[in-house]
Amino acid sequence: MRAIVAGLTDVGRQREHNEDAYVYREAEGLYVVCDGMGGHRAGDVASKLGTEAMAAFFEQAANEELTWPFHFDTNVTEEENRLLTGVRLANRQIFDRSLRSRDCHGMGTTLVAALFSPNRGRMFLAHVGDSRCYRVRGTEITLLTRDHSLVNDYLLAMPDLSEEQKAELPRNVITRALGMQESVVIDIGHDAPQDGDHYILCSDGLSGMIPDPDIARLVNASATPEEACKKLIDRANHNGGDDNITAIVVKIVA
Repeated sequence: MRAIVAGLTDVGRQREHNEDAYVYREAEGLYVVCDGMGGHRAGDVASKLGTEAMAAFFEQAANEELTWPFHFDTNVTEEENRLLTGVRLANRQIFDRSLRSRDCHGMGTTLVAALFSPNRGRMFLAHVGDSRCYRVRGTEITLLTRDHSLVNDYLLAMPDLSEEQKAELPRNVITRALGMQESVVIDIGHDAPQDGDHYILCSDGLSGMIPDPDIARLVNASATPEEACKKLIDRANHNGGDDNITAIVVKIVA
């Protein structure tokens, strides 16, 4: 199997500047989307640091004998350890910059990352916050990540909340982000790709503006990942464009 990838970001219709960032490294099969937050444009700094730290670590790991800067977890695969280490390095850089710079104090970013391993036949995932990864297989769309949000945390603790109680919960409040503390809890997982699968990594400016079934339809109506990214961002803007919008689309080909 091999992967065909494209990415695109847009400021949206309501924001003055773009605090999202993305990066992909086709050689290593790495794909990352970050959605920054913070005053004085510090969200830009946090998301850029997040993507750059991930890319730099994977480039170093590919070209040199790797010395693990964090504990190697023998309970998970090497690929998952690489993702975990990249995210931890990104968190450390953002946190350190936040301490050094008054303008960057309190900044942070969400992050969703995927690592494609053709040899293992797996797509490995890591995420912090509410940026998402979906898989579109045929006409079905599956959310592969769980938002680290106040709403989701409430529902985990109190699954029997009424619809009225759910409606009263504050929306768009995230409970995890990179840069908030010296260490961060990272969710990891993996998926088994099939020929024709599409993986969509996106900020909440996309997932919050397009219903999941429409995401699947737009991807399936696109001839290439580039076209899919453009259609997704155009639709999010058409639906209001309330936030910055970023998407990476990865197509798996046997």
